[in-house]
Amino acid sequence: MGLSTLFCRAGNGVHAPLVTVETHLTNGLPAFSIVGLAEMAVREARDRVRGALINSACEFPTRRITINLAPADLPKEGGRFDLAIAAGILQASNQLTIDNSENHELIGELALSGDLRPINGVLPVALAARRAGHRLVVPVENAAEAALVDGLEVIPIRHLLQLIEFFHTGRLAEPASIPTPGHRAPEYTNLASVKGQPQAKRALEIAAAGGHHLLMSGPPGAGKSLLASCLPGLLPPLSDEEALETAALHSISGREFDPASFRVRPFRQPHHTASGVALVGGGGKPAPGEISLAHNGILFLDELPEFSRQVLEVLREPLESGRITISRAARQANFPARFQLIAAMNPCPCGYHGDDGPRGCTCSAEQILRYRQRISGPIMDRIDLHIQVNRLSAEALTSAPGAAETSSQVRERVRRARDTQQRRADRINARLDAAQTEALCQPDEAARQLLLQAIDRLGLSGRAYHRVLRVARTIADLGGIENVGGAQIAEAIGYRGLDRTPAGLATDKRA
Repeated sequence: MGLSTLFCRAGNGVHAPLVTVETHLTNGLPAFSIVGLAEMAVREARDRVRGALINSACEFPTRRITINLAPADLPKEGGRFDLAIAAGILQASNQLTIDNSENHELIGELALSGDLRPINGVLPVALAARRAGHRLVVPVENAAEAALVDGLEVIPIRHLLQLIEFFHTGRLAEPASIPTPGHRAPEYTNLASVKGQPQAKRALEIAAAGGHHLLMSGPPGAGKSLLASCLPGLLPPLSDEEALETAALHSISGREFDPASFRVRPFRQPHHTASGVALVGGGGKPAPGEISLAHNGILFLDELPEFSRQVLEVLREPLESGRITISRAARQANFPARFQLIAAMNPCPCGYHGDDGPRGCTCSAEQILRYRQRISGPIMDRIDLHIQVNRLSAEALTSAPGAAETSSQVRERVRRARDTQQRRADRINARLDAAQTEALCQPDEAARQLLLQAIDRLGLSGRAYHRVLRVARTIADLGGIENVGGAQIAEAIGYRGLDRTPAGLATDKRA
């Protein structure tokens, strides 16, 4: 009778709970059973492991084999347990001795030939293994991803025989080199390439400095999408912690993970036909959606009113909490979703309301109101900055590029402002809670009176009031000003343009 205990890890969102792989060999009719809430792909490991052992010149025990994946109430999915199961059988049948097995974690899918195949979601496994102080045995194809985690000893394996060699000798005769993940230089649109639009550029700088959500409204071709593509180039690089959080989400998403993009801020731009599940995530096995893949980066929603209203409503909670919880009958998954929302829209269905160009608007006031009401009040209330992007004149459009500020120049001001915010509250202004906003963003008396008038005239909610204060605080930080004054409050109120839209439409000549 033989017994082996090894360790692997399951996948549960961005978490990787430890799984104990217990292997028991006993006399009796030959059988191979896997218990512990294993789904079909895990139970099929019986055939993969049998073929891998035989084709690796190992003996497959003709005994009763029981594999227990503990804890028993944790769902187990995929082929990630194959390597630990095969090693457990070898150890229980005395074909392999693993010293200090409690300090190792083994993960990988086996081919019938004994080769190891890569799996999804290695980065959360590597983070958990480092916290536990374990060494991690992974397929070679996953080694570069696991090596992103500093302080973790990664053992890359190509074939089951290499695993046996490693535990017999303590080393690999032909160790696979772990490629050093490169850092691909991101290609962002330079702000200097945007002609004119000084107000929009100013709003973009404020949004970058404080992490504020931004909505741009203007006629087709005014430059809204171009401005949005400039924003990633204004943001500082990801910190180590942010980069690991972001990479872990992309690692479990099922899409191909590129370690070279480790420090590149995400810029997600889903089409307006995307469903609610595509945005927030879901599925039988909950996977992250666009808002989680935009974590620590930007979610750009172009043609905002063209999104289904029901789809936009799913953004309410993540915009406030910075995370999303997906609940299913059998499980629950939590994903971080602290993204910066940048949206663009036309002012009306035809796109030319308020435009001084020759086309002119053909929409009635009722059509314009109905169009804008596709975006609910609660969603609009959660967006800090509303700006109008006007069409450039023919002269401005055809003029040669001037000496406009580059993205790197603006990024330096953004970096200084963010450093100020981190020293003051250990977070950027957009993430201040209500108590911190009241304590750190209070204006002087003259500015307070201006705020009172704005609340009365625009009907600002408590949420919008706090957002005005945070934006004013960011404006002050960009100017190196210690206290929030009337100039900062006035500018912040000026960025709530769409709060006053309904009254303006009431005077439309077609009303």
